[in-house]
Amino acid sequence: MNTIPAVTTDELIARYDALLLDAYGVLVNKEGALPGAKELISKLNRLGKPYYLVSNTAGHLPENAAARYRAFGLDLVHERILTAGLLIKPYFEAKGYQGLRCAVMGPEDSFHYVKDAGARPASPFEDFDLVLIGDQVGFPFLDGVDAVLSRLIAKLDRGETVPLILPNPDLIYPKSSGFGITSGMVALMIETALRQRFPEREDVAFVRLGKPEPGLFVEAVRRLGTHNVVMIGDQVETDIRGSAGAGLDSALVVGGVSGTTLAGGIMPTYRLESLF
Repeated sequence: MNTIPAVTTDELIARYDALLLDAYGVLVNKEGALPGAKELISKLNRLGKPYYLVSNTAGHLPENAAARYRAFGLDLVHERILTAGLLIKPYFEAKGYQGLRCAVMGPEDSFHYVKDAGARPASPFEDFDLVLIGDQVGFPFLDGVDAVLSRLIAKLDRGETVPLILPNPDLIYPKSSGFGITSGMVALMIETALRQRFPEREDVAFVRLGKPEPGLFVEAVRRLGTHNVVMIGDQVETDIRGSAGAGLDSALVVGGVSGTTLAGGIMPTYRLESLF
């Protein structure tokens, strides 16, 4: 990690036309704002520097996420927030999923994303044509996973194909007390169970929409009108891999989810010791 050039947020602001910011592990954790986050957002707003918060969440609409961040003291408006949930609509439209019954594992905002995409949201305990994991909370976790898994197995036993959609591929997220699992981990559980029963089927995997997939980065660049953009994140597998795949530079926040050991040959452009 120490061989990666160190950088400060002031240097990034000076070098790039715009900044992309991850939320959890960079600006906030579940309990509140992280050190330097309030000051960074205030500085970007004061300078008029273009930026977007680029989040893998599909459990919060941008306006509700903005309200939550403002409660943490961050002066963020929803127009500055891009979520993986926003990728559901164009994906459903491209696949022709409008009108289909979609089992939603997640809170109320996840249902709103699916409804806005033209599908018919259903609880995990109802019949469905496709499955979407919006979050790891907002539904009875164990009973909900069991219900979806049981119905999936029954459908696959009949030879049916059931699309599986995962906006948020993150596996863990930081909390003040340590870490928690996210919807990506829920998807891995279901995939592992399905592959054990159907080892010959290649279609029993979730389609991942959020980082490190290119969708969020492409949309951010489109809105910004420039490729001279840097991604500030704390997860190598999502923030750093995704920005590299989109041809963007990146700064890895030290002490986040990825720690100090980088795996798989994925290297950020810079390391960021703090937001100060």
